[in-house]
Amino acid sequence: MQFSEHWLRQYVDPALDSQGLSHALTMAGLEVEALEPVAPAFSKVVVAEIISAEKHPDADRLQVCKVDVGAVEPLQIVCGAPNARAGLRAPCALVGAELPGFKIKQAKVRGVASSGMMCSAKELGLAEGSDGLLELGADAHVGQDIRELFDLDDQLFTLKLTPNRADCLSITGIARDVAALTGAPLELPMVDPVPVEHARQLAVSVSEPAACPRYAGRLIEGVDAAAATPEWMVRRLERSGIRSISAIVDITNYVLLEQGQPLHAFDADKLQGGIQVRYARSGEDLLLLNGQQVTLSDDMLVIADDQGPLALAGIMGGEASAVGDTTRNIFLESAFFAPAVIVGKARRLNFSTDSSYRFERGVDFGNTLIALERASQLVLEICGGQAGPVTEVLHPLPERQPVRLRLARLNSVLGIALDATVIGALLERLNFKFAAMDGGFEVTPPSYRFDIEIEEDLIEEVARLHGYDHIPALAPHDEQHMLPVPESKRHRNWLRDTLAASGYQEIVSYSFVDESWERDFLGNANPIGLKNPIASNLSVMRTSLWAGLMESLIYNLNRKQERVRLFEIGSAYFAEDSAYREIGRISGLAYGSAKPEQWASEAREVDFFDVKAEVDRLAGGRVQYVAAQHPALHPGQTAQILLQGQPIGWIGKLHPKWQQHYQLPRGAVLFELDVEPLLHAQVPSYVQVGKFPPVRRDIAVLVDEATPIQSLLDTMRSSKNALINDIALFDVYQGKGVPEGKKSLAFLVLMQDTQKTLTDAEADAVMAELLDLLVQRHGAALRN
Repeated sequence: MQFSEHWLRQYVDPALDSQGLSHALTMAGLEVEALEPVAPAFSKVVVAEIISAEKHPDADRLQVCKVDVGAVEPLQIVCGAPNARAGLRAPCALVGAELPGFKIKQAKVRGVASSGMMCSAKELGLAEGSDGLLELGADAHVGQDIRELFDLDDQLFTLKLTPNRADCLSITGIARDVAALTGAPLELPMVDPVPVEHARQLAVSVSEPAACPRYAGRLIEGVDAAAATPEWMVRRLERSGIRSISAIVDITNYVLLEQGQPLHAFDADKLQGGIQVRYARSGEDLLLLNGQQVTLSDDMLVIADDQGPLALAGIMGGEASAVGDTTRNIFLESAFFAPAVIVGKARRLNFSTDSSYRFERGVDFGNTLIALERASQLVLEICGGQAGPVTEVLHPLPERQPVRLRLARLNSVLGIALDATVIGALLERLNFKFAAMDGGFEVTPPSYRFDIEIEEDLIEEVARLHGYDHIPALAPHDEQHMLPVPESKRHRNWLRDTLAASGYQEIVSYSFVDESWERDFLGNANPIGLKNPIASNLSVMRTSLWAGLMESLIYNLNRKQERVRLFEIGSAYFAEDSAYREIGRISGLAYGSAKPEQWASEAREVDFFDVKAEVDRLAGGRVQYVAAQHPALHPGQTAQILLQGQPIGWIGKLHPKWQQHYQLPRGAVLFELDVEPLLHAQVPSYVQVGKFPPVRRDIAVLVDEATPIQSLLDTMRSSKNALINDIALFDVYQGKGVPEGKKSLAFLVLMQDTQKTLTDAEADAVMAELLDLLVQRHGAALRN
C-alpha cells in the first residue's frame, strides 16, 4: 500500500515528523517498507512566463528569452528548448538555485548573458526524460515556488501489510490507526447523500445472496465523461501508484484508495435490461478491460445483464460495458462480495487487481453506501450530471460476534499489569464497542476489522496501542529441576552418533518426491498428492527416505566422490482411509569400497553384511532378518527386518535395474528402519558370576542348503533350557563329504549350572534335546 503523507495528514496530523510517523506505524504492526520523497531536493525554482523569445545571434538552436519570474524586472535567459515560446509558463531556476547534480550561476552563453535556466521535468528530477520545457497551466501563478505548486515536499510511504490488516488498504483505514496510535484528532471527509434529481433506476437481482449479501448502485445521467480529472486527484492517484485514465475511472480508483471500497462504473446506455448478480454459466465468455478474453467457469461470480456477463464480480469489468469519453449515463456500482467467493479467481486467470486484492481479504460491508455516495459526490463535482436514487439489495451480512477479553489473560500474555481503565481507553481509541464484564470486557469489533475473531487478536491490539516499546524485556525466571531420563529410552542423537562414528554423514532432504519415484521405485500406486507443490517433480509425500539418499549419492558421484556413506532421520507419510499417518524413519546408504583406501587390507566393495553390521549396532542385536522382496532392492540380497516378530524395516542391495537406470558403476546397499523401536534400549541387569566352570559342546548338522541359519538358532533357543548360556554358529561348510544340496552347520553350545558342576550326562541330555528339536522341525541330520 503506497500513499502520500500529505494526503494522510489531511485526515489526521499527529505531532510527528515523517521519520517519527514511519517508526510509529512500523511499531504498531504496519511495517513501513519504504519512505522516500516524491522529488529530489532543489531550491529557488519558480513559475516563470516567457515574455519574448528571439533567435540567438550566434547559435541556430538557442533563443534569448525575456522571462517574467515575478520580480521587478524580467530576466534574460538563453534557452535551447524546442518548445520555448512567448506566453509559455514553465519552471525557471534562478541564479543560486541548486538542482539535482548542479548549481545555477550567472553565465554567458555564446556571448549573451543568461540569468538563470528554464527547466524541463528531467532537470528537476521529476521524470527520466523530456522533450523540452515542463509546460505549466495558466492557473500556475508567476513567481510561485515550483515545490509549492506541485507539493514536492511530500513523502511517499509504502506499507508492507500483513494479510489480516485489509482495513489499512485505504487512507481512511490508515488514518484511523494513526489517530488511535497517537491520539491525534481524526477528520475524515464529510460524505452526505447527494441530491436525487431523477427517479430512474435499474432493476437489480441477486441470485446468490451468500456470495453477494449487499449490492447497491445508482444511475447518474448527463455526465461529461471527457471532463479533465483535477490535478489534485491525479497527483494523489499517481503517488499511490495508479495511472490517471479518465475522470470517471479516476474517481472510482480514488474512492478505492480513500475508502477501501472497490467500485465500478458501467456505461448505462450499453446495458440490456437490469443488473443480475449470479454465477457464470459454464462456457460463457467475457472480454475484460485488460484485453484478455476469458472463458468463465461456474464458480465465478459475475455481474450480468440480459445479454450476458458484464464484469467479473469484485475483480474486473468487461470491455463491452466500459465507460468512454462519449459516455453520457453511468450506472455506479458498490457492493460487498464474500471473500471466499473472490479468493483465487484472479490468480487463476494469471493477473491481480486492486479490487480483487481487497475483496479477497475482506472489505467493510458497513461502508458500501458511504463509498457510493462519496463517488457520486465526486462525479457530480467533476463531470456534472443528475443522480438518481440508490438501488440496494440487502441480505444478511456477516455477524460480528463479541469476543471476550480477560484482564488476567491479557496481563499474563504481555507480562505487564494494565488495569481495566487503561484497557478501556485503548479500546475506545480503536472505536471498538465493548461492555465491562466480570474480570474483563466483551468486545464487538467494527465491520471493517475482519481480523478480530479471538481473544489473542484483542491482546495484540492492546499491546500495539500501549506500545511494544513500553513492554519491558524481562529475563524469564523459573525453578530449574533435573528431569528424569529413563535408561531404557534413547535419544535420536544416539542413532546419529552411532552412524557418524562409522563414517556416515547425515543429510536433510525434502519430504516431497516425484510421483514416478513412489510408483516405480517403491511400488506405491496411491501416494499422498500435494494440492500446491513447490515444483512439478516434488508433487507427492514420500513413504521412504531413500529418494533423498539416492539423489545425494548421484550428486556426490558426479563430483568424483567414489566412496559414499549417507544417512537421514526424517518422516515418511502414509494415507490410511480418510486419515494420514506420519512415521519416523532412519535410512542409510553405503556405496563404494568397504574401507577407505589403504595399504593394510585388500580392497573390496561394501556388501550386504557390512551394512547389516550397522543395523545390528543400531538395534542392539535384537532384530531378525527374513528374506523378502522389495521393488527397489536386489531379489537375492534383500531382507525384511523384524523386531519381536514385527516388521520395522528393510535392508538390501539396490536392484540391478535401478543401478542401470541411475547409471551407477557399482551397486549401493540401503537400509531403512522405524525410529521408535530403536529408541527402546535393553536395561542391563546383574547376573551372578558363576562359581562353577562352563561346559562347551559342539554340534554339527546337515540341512537343506535353503534352510535359513537363523531358523535353526531360533529353534534351539526356544528350548529355554536353564542350563544353556549361549548358542552360536561358528562354521558353515559345503563341499567334499557333504551331499549335494546340503550344507553343514556347526554350532557351539555353552552350558553352566550356578549351583554345581555339570556332569557329562547332564550335558549330553541337553545336546540330545537340541538335536531332537532340529531333526523334528528342520529335518536335520547329525554330521559325523
